[in-house]
Amino acid sequence: MAKVVKRVSKPLGSLRSQSVGSSAVETSPLRPVQVPKTPPCSNGCPNGTNIREFLTVISQSEDSGRTYQESFQKAWEILTEKNPLPSICGRVCPHPCEDECNRGHKDGAVGINNLERFVGDYALENGFKLRRISEAVFPQKVAVIGAGPAGLSCAYQLARRGYHVTVYEAFSKPGGMLRYGIPNYRLPADVLDKEIRRIEELGVEIKCNRIVGRDIPYEELQRDCDAIFVGIGAHKGRLLGVPNEEAANVFTGTEFLNRVNSGEAVEVGNKVLVVGAGDTAIDAARISRRLGADVTIVYRRTRNEMPAIKEEISGAEEEGVKLEFLAAPADFERNGDKVTKMKCQRMELGEPDESGRRKPVPIPDSYFYLDASTVIAAISQEPDFTGLEILHEGKDWIKADDGGTTGVPNTYAGGDDLELGLVTIAIFNGRMAAETIHNRFQNIQPEPEQKPPVITHDKVILSYYENKLRNEAVKLSPEERLSRSDPFGKGLNLEITSTLTQEQGIDEAKRCMSCGSCFDCGTCWSYCQDQAIVKPVTKHGTYKFKLDFCKGCNKCAENCPCGYIEMR
Repeated sequence: MAKVVKRVSKPLGSLRSQSVGSSAVETSPLRPVQVPKTPPCSNGCPNGTNIREFLTVISQSEDSGRTYQESFQKAWEILTEKNPLPSICGRVCPHPCEDECNRGHKDGAVGINNLERFVGDYALENGFKLRRISEAVFPQKVAVIGAGPAGLSCAYQLARRGYHVTVYEAFSKPGGMLRYGIPNYRLPADVLDKEIRRIEELGVEIKCNRIVGRDIPYEELQRDCDAIFVGIGAHKGRLLGVPNEEAANVFTGTEFLNRVNSGEAVEVGNKVLVVGAGDTAIDAARISRRLGADVTIVYRRTRNEMPAIKEEISGAEEEGVKLEFLAAPADFERNGDKVTKMKCQRMELGEPDESGRRKPVPIPDSYFYLDASTVIAAISQEPDFTGLEILHEGKDWIKADDGGTTGVPNTYAGGDDLELGLVTIAIFNGRMAAETIHNRFQNIQPEPEQKPPVITHDKVILSYYENKLRNEAVKLSPEERLSRSDPFGKGLNLEITSTLTQEQGIDEAKRCMSCGSCFDCGTCWSYCQDQAIVKPVTKHGTYKFKLDFCKGCNKCAENCPCGYIEMR
């Protein structure tokens, strides 16, 4: 009777025969190897956050003999290795990491953003402190211009390495766009204050109401400091460039958000038109609804091209914001110093432009009018280089390499003054510049980072994992959000989304599949018939291979659910 040989899903190379007793056993020359992979979530995070690590610390807490408080603190320390603002990012980051999560191909991506917020808020509630890398104190002085996410990140990374850092902030409070560009219903001011205060506790000195280039000459900082990081952001909004827009009731998006977030009472009337479709436009529209106005967003493309965070667009619609697509402002009608109507022209989508989106093309003789008590132009923004012209390089704003080095001696830069981007990109820019500055000061030649290959969903066994739906944070209903608002904007401080409960946080962390890293499921050991795999003595220890016993059958590799084992 012919012997049946198990077929494997991948070629194993040439087989060789060994004599075992009186029978011949076919074997492969390949042997199992543990090959760590980069999880796609971390690969999709602009700041390279160690997402898998902080999630598995929580999910493996009981098996590892830790209390959950110990695990939450350890998870927070993993997060703050690269990002000192997890409570903030857990609220405002559009979480591109979740778009890459392999679990999205099964029953929904892991709620990474909600878990980051949960761990960050737990740290605030329990008084966790940021830690220094060492107790070294270095003599070099660093100036940081701008207390936004890029500047705060750079200051934090330098302070924890032992440098004296002074941050110069033009506004009356630190935070940059986090404070003056994001509404309190998304990011409460007290959360921002607490996370910034921890950075100050490391020894970072923040001097507000100090405008470098006006109050302090840039040349003075160059003379007195060993390095300068520039993170001035892009607070200068742009108008539409159409006739009659220089009116008292026409604002740029950044101007409007700044005034509201500064506590100023802004009268918007009953008909607000917002031009644009980015996050600034959505925030301006939703604030205007809370101020009691009927709001329409006017956008020259369609919903598919809107660059704003999808959840925020849906939130605006839930609150009654109208969307007028394929329309562009052409002119304004004014009564005295105020606009009363906006003349719009219908558009159609043509060929793709340099951004990859289809270019809007005007349709001749297709004009229509919209009534307006206030118009908010939220189409774009740029840095204000007044007094800092030495840094400005034309349309490119500030140019810097991957390490943040600019063409100006001893000057580094990051964040929105390079190009408009996410909060996490700004934090990454600040971190990389701090590492560049530190390496220069200490004459360190860093080794190129070697990242393991990214493990994709087709390399894990999705069917191994139990179906488990996401834990979603509780949100206020649209009626609750708006019913508590009033003409004075008190509802602006009412946070829409809550933080996950501890039970939800633990349960959601356990949805992580540990892609590309052993999570001690024991599958390889249970499939091995040759006793070639040794289980660890302690839970979540290292599995070992006894290669002398191994016949290369490939069962361990082809059944490893997380794709950690390969045959080589």
